[in-house]
Amino acid sequence: MSSIKDAIDQTIILAYKEDTEPLETFFLEQKFGCQVIRQKHKTGHKGYSPSYLCMLNHCNAWLKVIASNQPTLICEADFVPVRNLASLPLPYDPALGDMGIAWLYTCAPQIYHVLPNNQAVGFSTSMVAYILTPIGAKHLIDMAFQIAQASEPKQYSTWDSLIEEFLRIRGLNGYVPWRNYGEHGGKPNPEHKKAGFSPAHRADVLYGQLAFAPLYTAMQPYPGLHVLCSRLKARIKGLGRLALGRYLRLPVLAESTTPLKMLRFAIGRQLTLRP
Repeated sequence: MSSIKDAIDQTIILAYKEDTEPLETFFLEQKFGCQVIRQKHKTGHKGYSPSYLCMLNHCNAWLKVIASNQPTLICEADFVPVRNLASLPLPYDPALGDMGIAWLYTCAPQIYHVLPNNQAVGFSTSMVAYILTPIGAKHLIDMAFQIAQASEPKQYSTWDSLIEEFLRIRGLNGYVPWRNYGEHGGKPNPEHKKAGFSPAHRADVLYGQLAFAPLYTAMQPYPGLHVLCSRLKARIKGLGRLALGRYLRLPVLAESTTPLKMLRFAIGRQLTLRP
């Protein structure tokens, strides 16, 4: 099975004013090419919601993927990868040719089916970290154009929750990882809270230890303890989603031709003592 480094040479970090040095250093040490794209406010963007501006910055990365004509790892500045990210297995099979996007970090994930090689097709929201193919990038540029034509840019946008369906309708799959390749290290987002969503989201299960301290530990008197508490809370939430049938929905399981494989995937990923 191919590793992340076997398939990916280039990474793009999307940032605004955040310090990206720890993330850049990590990728360079792991022998990835690394580019930082910083969000720039334009006169015509005055009053645009942060979520809409975030989409525009992702569009800049998608255009880079199209130009490079190769799959690219894209992440936001508050992504904290696990130490061994480069050597971890890809969450998809490059030989199948059906991959549009593969999330390396998931939020509210669901699995639709599990392939014989134990890779899962499914849904996730949040664009903290993902691998995108050139054909997937082309479709997402089209999606962003449609959103721009139909929505109000000054309002909160849930554009990231539309990606999986948009690609699926066009014959491309979204792949959900067995475990998360890193953590969302950002502080709680007030825009999410105002829109009625949880202000903070974290990875439910990690592949390994984090490469460096998340941003949300800044100014904490006991940063290690703060990370531990955040991780335990995320694990409990992940177990709750599994128990309530939100990660693997009962109608999906009932219609599956490989229900035991899906159950092994959904339950097995949680069988670790790592917080």
